[in-house]
Amino acid sequence: MNDHNAKTALTHSLNGLLADLFTLYLKTKNFHWHVKGPQFRDLHLLFDDQATAIFALTDIVAERVRKNDGLALTGIGAIASATRITDQPRADLSAQEMIAELRDDNIRLVEAIREVKSAAGATGDNATEGFADDWTDQAETRVWFLSSLLG
Repeated sequence: MNDHNAKTALTHSLNGLLADLFTLYLKTKNFHWHVKGPQFRDLHLLFDDQATAIFALTDIVAERVRKNDGLALTGIGAIASATRITDQPRADLSAQEMIAELRDDNIRLVEAIREVKSAAGATGDNATEGFADDWTDQAETRVWFLSSLLG
């Protein structure tokens, strides 16, 4: 792959990750707002903590796109067309359904981050590769916490 194609692939993977992060952020906030049941307080706080951590990554990922001479996503339409995370407009899921859905989405996020790391390696972008290791660890921690709640 030539340098131009490798940079294009990196920009594409970073923007896909950016779209996934925004979608997962909104879904996690949706669940934060609508969770009910005996675990309400713990899940309400957990979902808020996770949403905050996910949102914090959006700026870092978008800036990696720009530092690689790409254009970051520009709006909701761009996010909707690039995300691999399924939107969840429902507010009536059980707490267990919410937990399982967020766990599965964070597993998908790990896959997306690994694609970014691979694309970064192809361009020699060791900064993005390094960030990807940290992003993976964060998402795997969320998967671990959510999985532990499912028993």
